[in-house]
Amino acid sequence: MPEAMQFDQFAGDYERILDRTVAMSGENSAYFAEYKARYLKSLLSPSFSGKALEFGCGVGLLSGFVKKLLPRVQIDGFDLSTESIRKVDSALTNQGVFTSVSDELAHDYRLILVANVMHHVPVEQRSDVVQNLAERMSPGSILAIFEHNPANPITRWVVKRCPFDDDAVLLFPRETRTYLMDAKLRLVRHDFIVFMPRLLAGLRPLEPLLRKIPLGAQYVMVAEKHA
Repeated sequence: MPEAMQFDQFAGDYERILDRTVAMSGENSAYFAEYKARYLKSLLSPSFSGKALEFGCGVGLLSGFVKKLLPRVQIDGFDLSTESIRKVDSALTNQGVFTSVSDELAHDYRLILVANVMHHVPVEQRSDVVQNLAERMSPGSILAIFEHNPANPITRWVVKRCPFDDDAVLLFPRETRTYLMDAKLRLVRHDFIVFMPRLLAGLRPLEPLLRKIPLGAQYVMVAEKHA
């Protein structure tokens, strides 16, 4: 509940605050949300459909891009911040469930997204969170966890100056991998992402070639539930 209250106070200005925080990259919050959505699209079949869940959806920025790029998906969202849920666009709430009540979520998701959320979860609760998400996945479905890369000094600097990251305890990849293994999920991808600021945008087509180099601003782990 303290975390929910923290994000409630930022809900009205969430994107503006995040835009200001990441301004040194030359991009805004929408760029990073769309980046993640495009990464997911590159992993999935163009005909991918079914239920998806964004855990820690905030005001629905990433969900909006996922729905745009994967239109056959019904995307639900969960966030402890009720004020953030109220800010989610009606185009999303009309096609799926966006809620702060976990009992309203399904147990047959084909895709679950957790984008820069785990560093807000108290360390002692992280394993339970991933286990709970695994229990909401249908066989053969995937869980994608995006996180800040603690090995990147610029990332650490950005997190330190972000107003709603005061409680952040960053996760090294080995910690995230442990939670996936404990939940009996099979790791299928571990990529580092977001390398080039806007100043070097001409080099961004090379980023897929850099995904195994642990210097990206963020990383993503994709795990599958056994069929």
